[in-house]
Amino acid sequence: MGKSMADMQQEVDRYISQFKEGYFSPLSMMARMSEEVGELAREVNHQFGEKPKKADEADNSIEMELGDILFITMCFANSLGIDLTEAHDKVMHKFSTRDKDRWTKINTD
Repeated sequence: MGKSMADMQQEVDRYISQFKEGYFSPLSMMARMSEEVGELAREVNHQFGEKPKKADEADNSIEMELGDILFITMCFANSLGIDLTEAHDKVMHKFSTRDKDRWTKINTD
C-alpha cells in the first residue's frame, strides 16, 4: 500500500522543518502555487495544445508539475494546520450531496 496523505504531509513537514526559514507566508505560498499551476499549464499546452516547445526549453513533465503542485499544497496546508485528508473528505461529501445530480451518470444497470 502507498503512502497516506497524512504520511505525505508529515514527510513534507520533516523536510521543511530542517531549515531555519520554515514555511513561507500564506501570500508567498499562494504566489508559489500560482507559479506552479502556470508551469503545469505550459506543459499541458506543449503536450496537447498548439504551442510546441522551443528546442532549448527544459523537458519538464506533467507528472513532475503535478508533483510540484502537490508539494506546495502540502506546504500550504501544513503551515495553516490543515489536515488534507479531512479536506478531501469534506470535498467528496460536497460532491456526493450538493453536486450529486450535476453531471450525467454512467448507467450501471
